[in-house]
Amino acid sequence: MNYQDILTKASKGLKNLKGNVIDVVEVKKPPTLDYARHLAKIVSKLSPLVGNMIEYHVCVELNKLDWGEVGSWKRQDPGFPDTVFEGNINPAPGIEIKTWFPLATEITARFKDSINHFKQNQTYVALLAWLPEFIIYGKPKIIDVWVDTAWSLAKARDAHYHRPPDYLIFEPENTSERAANLQQSNTNGYKFQGDAKAFQEAEKIVAAWGKEGKRYSPSRSYQKKLRQLRGKYPYRLDTNYAKIDRIGHQGVENFKTHVLDSVIHQHSLREWSKLIKDEEWKTMDWIKNLM
Repeated sequence: MNYQDILTKASKGLKNLKGNVIDVVEVKKPPTLDYARHLAKIVSKLSPLVGNMIEYHVCVELNKLDWGEVGSWKRQDPGFPDTVFEGNINPAPGIEIKTWFPLATEITARFKDSINHFKQNQTYVALLAWLPEFIIYGKPKIIDVWVDTAWSLAKARDAHYHRPPDYLIFEPENTSERAANLQQSNTNGYKFQGDAKAFQEAEKIVAAWGKEGKRYSPSRSYQKKLRQLRGKYPYRLDTNYAKIDRIGHQGVENFKTHVLDSVIHQHSLREWSKLIKDEEWKTMDWIKNLM
């Protein structure tokens, strides 16, 4: 069994988690409609806690699969990826776990890690959508799972954001000689802040890079060009960079649409989301049916 075999088997196991109820925390059934209204507005605040519990749950469930004497999965907290396979396998397979509460505005998880780390496709990303069993109360329930390579997300992110000279992506500095907790692995995005004249000048510089000059590359030579550009013109660090919901990955977009169109308790999640955001609560009978 090689690392790709392990990741393929783990991916199938993760997808089988769909429908699992995680018995770690429970929101009690609201006794009144007024309390249900209040609960609907704040239940998303459970996301950080539940997300952490799901990461732990995934590692436990992966170790229930038969790995023989090859090795076992171990959770890293902190660390990337969240779950790694420890054994005599090289490179070590890993799975980064991201969670999504579909009634929120968007998938807020970020993916900033450099594509340089995924040249062998040894790391996958799993996105697990969850809700309370009864929309606003109950135990956390995994309603769907999406898995793909970390390389594909990094590739989509870089292609989506990098638009020199308007927007630049920078690779992390070489910090391999630092202690493990001080090493850098994240890319960052920078937005042009100069005036129109400066932008035209910057465009000429980028044009001089040649036909492939606007195509992103993590290579040292290309990164040097980007640093020179940033050194000559004003740029600001983009604090909204690399949200998974915005990187333009087709697989993520398809998964998001599928989840929001899923019917749970007689209505699609898209409809439930609109209801919960409705200040006037014109469809309280939906909530009554849950109670």
